[in-house]
Amino acid sequence: MIRVLIVDDHAVVRHGLKQILNDCGDLGVAGEAGDGVEAIQWLRRHGQACQAVLLDISMPKRSGLDTLAQLRHEFPRLPVLVLSMYPEDVVGLRTLKAGAAGYISKTSAPELLVEAIRQVASGRKYVSPALAEQLADSIAGNAREAPHERLSDREYQTLCLIASGKSLTQIAEELNISVKTVSVYRARLLEKMRLKNNAELIRYALSQGLVA
Repeated sequence: MIRVLIVDDHAVVRHGLKQILNDCGDLGVAGEAGDGVEAIQWLRRHGQACQAVLLDISMPKRSGLDTLAQLRHEFPRLPVLVLSMYPEDVVGLRTLKAGAAGYISKTSAPELLVEAIRQVASGRKYVSPALAEQLADSIAGNAREAPHERLSDREYQTLCLIASGKSLTQIAEELNISVKTVSVYRARLLEKMRLKNNAELIRYALSQGLVA
């Protein structure tokens, strides 16, 4: 039996995922968490009862990328499958580079999700054909790198949060860093992306599908 920890901030989504997993004879739900902080706490108590983590990338308190980094540090052998509303060409490659065992969109069919969980739980990677091509191009140096792909994870998170309407103070609280540090990340990402202000940043994020 493959038991999965579901990490998503929407109770309705968690309920739907539990139904999908429980309908499979070889899959089950070990537990659930509404954010990254709860997920880490749960794993510290019950880690042995879990064979895989299904992790949303966009959550309050602690982002999916930050949670993924801590999971790789504390539980390096536990495979993490990232499940997100964002298209795979937007953040899929970033999550794989951050240590995820696979990436799948929430628009995918339930059968693909089940197969992806089985694959990562067996020790393999799950990569869709489109993401595999993107990964191959990245390794070969053939891909055209979008401006946001040059950002560090913190700069990328700052970009998405500003574009979603958060103030610097709100971003600092969400990322658990100082407002001054957020300002530094904002300055760096604007310079790297050759943008002048928040208005241009927001237009770019919307055009690339980086925010809903």
